[in-house]
Amino acid sequence: MEVGVTLNNELESQIAEAFCIFDTHGDKYIDTRNVGHVLRFLGCVPSEKEVQEVIKATESVDYPGESHLTKFVTHVSQLLMDRQMEPASTEKLLEAFEILDPENKKYLTKEYFGKLMAEEGEPFTQEELKAMWPVAIDPITGNIPFTFYINQLKHKAKIYDIAEVIKEELAQAEREKGKKPQQTLF
Repeated sequence: MEVGVTLNNELESQIAEAFCIFDTHGDKYIDTRNVGHVLRFLGCVPSEKEVQEVIKATESVDYPGESHLTKFVTHVSQLLMDRQMEPASTEKLLEAFEILDPENKKYLTKEYFGKLMAEEGEPFTQEELKAMWPVAIDPITGNIPFTFYINQLKHKAKIYDIAEVIKEELAQAEREKGKKPQQTLF
C-alpha cells in the first residue's frame, strides 16, 4: 500500500494501513477521536487512558484534534514492541470468568454480566453493551456461556508477533553496530 511516507518494516506498514483506513481525506491525518478505533483495528486492547496517552503523544501541534501518520506510526510501533495494550490470554480471560462464576455454572446471566461491565473497572457505556450482546449472549438461553464468548473474542493479534520480530531485528542491528571496529584516521 502506498502511503506517501517512508515505512521501515512490516510493523510500520501494518500500522500505516490501519491508520489510512480512518484517513478520510487522504492527507495523512486522522481525527484524534479515531485513534482508539485504529488501535483496536490493529488488535490492541487499550484502556481509555491509554488511548488518551496516544492522542497526547501523536496530536499535531499545527492541527489540534488531528494525529499525523508519521508521528502515529513511530509512537505506536514502540508501544507494540513494548507489548503494551496487548489482549489478555484465553487462560487469563477464563480465569476471570471462573472467579465470577463461583457456582461453576459455566455461564453468567445477562443482568449480572451487564451490571459488572457497566459499573466495574473501565465501565462500558449502554451503546457498548448493546454492541456486545449479540456476540456474548446465547440466543437460546439468554445467558453468556463464557467459554463460547471467550472463543468469539479471541483472535490472535498478529501485530504483536510482528512487533516482536522487528524489536529483535532492531536489537540485533544495534549489537552489530556496536561490534564494528572503530576506524582510525592514521
